Amino acid sequence: MNTSKVWYVTGASQGLGLTLIKKLLDSGYRVAATSRDAHTLSHAVGLIDSDRFLPLAVDLTNEDCIDESIRQTLAAFGRIDVVVNNAGYGMAGTVEEITEQEIRNIFNVNVFATVNVVKRVLPVMRSQLSGYIINVGSVAGFVGAPGWSVYSATKAAVAAFSEVIALDVKGFGIKVTVVEPSGFRTGFLTESSLAIITSKIEGYEAVKNTQDRYLSANGQQPGNPGRAAEIFMELTESQDPPMHLFLGNDAYNRASGKLTDMAAELEQWKATTIGADFK
Repeated sequence: MNTSKVWYVTGASQGLGLTLIKKLLDSGYRVAATSRDAHTLSHAVGLIDSDRFLPLAVDLTNEDCIDESIRQTLAAFGRIDVVVNNAGYGMAGTVEEITEQEIRNIFNVNVFATVNVVKRVLPVMRSQLSGYIINVGSVAGFVGAPGWSVYSATKAAVAAFSEVIALDVKGFGIKVTVVEPSGFRTGFLTESSLAIITSKIEGYEAVKNTQDRYLSANGQQPGNPGRAAEIFMELTESQDPPMHLFLGNDAYNRASGKLTDMAAELEQWKATTIGADFK
């Protein structure tokens, strides 16, 4: 592997992000990593090596903070080869009971932070005529589950954004992948990473049952974050990385099932679809 590459990883103080930067540093890469608290991040990583590790305190909802973190990364390492937009959190509840502010908050972190990081790193990668952007989505952005409507909307937005950005920047030698995992054994289903709005409305049994099932799976998710981190590293060595990469057996089953259903529905309604054009 080319360990001279410089990585910039958001949401790095816990979960998949923390696992990834530890693997990167163990492999000899140079890493700039963001968290709301740089001291907590440094403590979690347990490495003091300013030549290879730059912990950054960044409020990803603040564009000036993102700008400054990119500037500091360039000052420390001179370039940015790989960006991983990993920061984000989950939200479960009925759309009736999630407030507008709560919806805006999760879009600010899951969507707008991703867009703004990409927006500010693209001039760097264009000047290099190289770069790789990995945006962390979710299988929920393609195949939703009851009670996850707002979260799924944020991850669907990340996937759509990634698809078009990939087309926009291909001519500059920049590659883009949206990674869409199912359940991985991280802290995603804990209070620090998941906002749960308990339904007080009678009914909505599918939502309530799904919430209970997901929460009871905490600590038992089949996805291996260490293996996911290794896959991220392997992707950067590929000459032709995938646009979409679903991770986990559950992600594969859910995505393939939906694709089959969509293909059948598309054919069933083909006459109506093509009949919408002028004759």
